[in-house]
Amino acid sequence: MPREKAAGAGKRAKKSGGGTGAVSLAARAFGQEPIEAALPSKLAPGLYVVSTPIGNLGDITLRALKTLASVSAVLCEDTRVTGKLLAAYGISARKIPYHDHNAAEARPEILRRLKAGEALALVSDAGTPLVSDPGYKLVRAAIGEGVAVTAIPGASAALASLVLSGLPPDAFAFAGFLPPKSAARKRALREWKSVHATLLFYESATRLAASLADMAEMLGARPAAVTRELTKLYEEVRRGNLAELAAFYRAQGAPKGEMVVAVGPPGGDADPSGGEALDRDLAAALSRTSLRQAVAEVAAATGLPRRVVYARALQLKGEQG
Repeated sequence: MPREKAAGAGKRAKKSGGGTGAVSLAARAFGQEPIEAALPSKLAPGLYVVSTPIGNLGDITLRALKTLASVSAVLCEDTRVTGKLLAAYGISARKIPYHDHNAAEARPEILRRLKAGEALALVSDAGTPLVSDPGYKLVRAAIGEGVAVTAIPGASAALASLVLSGLPPDAFAFAGFLPPKSAARKRALREWKSVHATLLFYESATRLAASLADMAEMLGARPAAVTRELTKLYEEVRRGNLAELAAFYRAQGAPKGEMVVAVGPPGGDADPSGGEALDRDLAAALSRTSLRQAVAEVAAATGLPRRVVYARALQLKGEQG
């Protein structure tokens, strides 16, 4: 099991002295030669935004390990969570809490250290920092102070969900967490309805069924996928339309683990113009109302851009003579 292998590698790394040894060990574990020669022996001053695994410790990158072993300190959402990751790879970096509750107070001291020439790493509990965590304000402040900011890419629950969903990946939008209350959630979904892209939402297990029901009501019978416990032992992907998924999780009860909901664009994987479905909707609307009203009704129902619906309505009117 990859997670057990990673933990075992960390124990051996401690015996070898940690630091860059952890990177060498990780490289050997993957059957590669160490890559220290391709990396600087000392990090340049600045803020390093480091992605960490979202569940499977084997998903850490060699560059991330090298960075975490080389910085002056690691800014952590939860020092206990990050401590387990660092211990698994024999890294003994100093950990500094940086989270929603202390960010405003801690930020000035962090900026002072960065401007003084230190190299600091920013991590979240899992995945890529700044994606639904408080790192954005720190990165923005560092840029404003002329501090170099470097991204160390890696795991992302949102992107993993997109890949596994089977939904169109050419255009997608990350929407984060929806509001917890139904009325506010529906207002937010109304804003997302017209976006012609696959939508990615984070959601808690206890709100999943209710959120899916609100999505079905506001977005229609779009194809969707719920991904759970990504990269972990009990990873699960369930696909269907929004109404079907809402009914399933309402009957099954709240699942365990962390959820990502991927929702297909208006019209599913059809072309952006709406195709035959749009023509049917417009023909029905035009048979009973004015062109202007028909366009408004169909655009609202399908989520397609009004200009697209209007252009097609004009074409249909012209074809009908």
